[in-house]
Order: sequence, then C-alpha cells, then structure tokens
Amino acid sequence: MPDRRTRDALSLLDAHYDTFVRSKPYADGTDHPVPCDTRAWSQVLISLLTGIGGRKRKKGTDLADGSDVKAANCWSAIDTPRFNGAIPAGRTSETSRRADDVSALDDTPYIFFVLWDEDTDGHPRCRVWVVRPSEDEAFRAMCSKWYAQRASGAIKSNNFQLHPPRFRDDNEIRNTCGNLTYPLLFCALRKGSGFECVHYEPGVLSASQCALA
Repeated sequence: MPDRRTRDALSLLDAHYDTFVRSKPYADGTDHPVPCDTRAWSQVLISLLTGIGGRKRKKGTDLADGSDVKAANCWSAIDTPRFNGAIPAGRTSETSRRADDVSALDDTPYIFFVLWDEDTDGHPRCRVWVVRPSEDEAFRAMCSKWYAQRASGAIKSNNFQLHPPRFRDDNEIRNTCGNLTYPLLFCALRKGSGFECVHYEPGVLSASQCALA
C-alpha cells in the first residue's frame, strides 16, 4: 500500500496528465505548443515526495532548504528536452549570486531532476533522480571539469546542460564533461486510468552517489 507521500504524488501526476491531455486538442488546433508549466508541476511533485516546502513565492532557490529542481518534458515536445541551468554560473543578482567554481554547490542540499517522458512501451512516465551536490564526488568532478573549461574560455555559455535518458529505461544522464548514472528516487507509469508507482526509494536522500556510466 503506497504511503501518503506516494499517494499524493500519484494524484498530482494524474492531475498534470489530465490537464495536459485536455488542453492538447486546443493547442494542436491552433498550432501552439501544449500549455504546460513543467517547472512548477515538478517543484510541487518534489515537495510532495520529500516534505521539503517551497519558498512561498520568494526569489532564490526552488525549495526552502536551498535545493533546486530541474525539469524536462518530452510529452509532445517540439525540441529536445534537457535539464538546463543544472548548476549555477554567471548569476549576478543578490539572491542568486554564487562562486564561479564547484564551491557554488557547497550549500545546495539536493538537486532533483524530473523527467516526463514515455517508457519503451509507450506508457506515460515520470522519473525523479536526486544528487547531493555537496558530497557526491563523481558529480562534483564532472562539474569541476565544466567550471574549469568555462574559466579557460573553452566554454562560453553559462548554461550547464544535462541530457536525460529520454524514452530509455536506464538512469544515465549525459554531459560532455561526464556521463553518470544517477540515483533514482521515484518512478511512476500510467498503464491504465491512472499513474502507478513502480519505484520509490527515499533512502537515496541520505545515502546516494552518482557513478561513472
């Protein structure tokens, strides 16, 4: 029997999916993308799964404890969904300014990565991976390499992109500075009238590490 957090998360996924499906014909009929605030849905999902609240509309990190949520949605996507801005770089405002090196991750408890796609059998799916960026050695090594290339001028962009396993069943998330397998916190599939939880491992919040792919 799913616990309360899982039940609430599945209810949210059903609401998101139903809203998406109901709005899709209108978007298709007017030649627009399907309206979907993946960022907001993903942040609420993480709060339901972890109990970490939001910032009550204040500026700063996505979650009240200083964690961030990155999202990518493949449902009827018109481009290639990626996790954009996965680590801080080039931020200048008072609320978001960080060092331009891996120490920028020292005060971030978690980074959550939420992917909305379909499994290899075509079932709508939502997966959540989590990283502890202040402690995860493999993740920090990859980020250090990117920061070093940016400092040298080899990389010009502030946008650190990670490429999720779109429509694949593995946990490998890729970047030119390193391909890693990420700890999977949650996975749900919609095979019938609603989403079902097929994986939920809250223990990764306290003991998890990325690994070289």
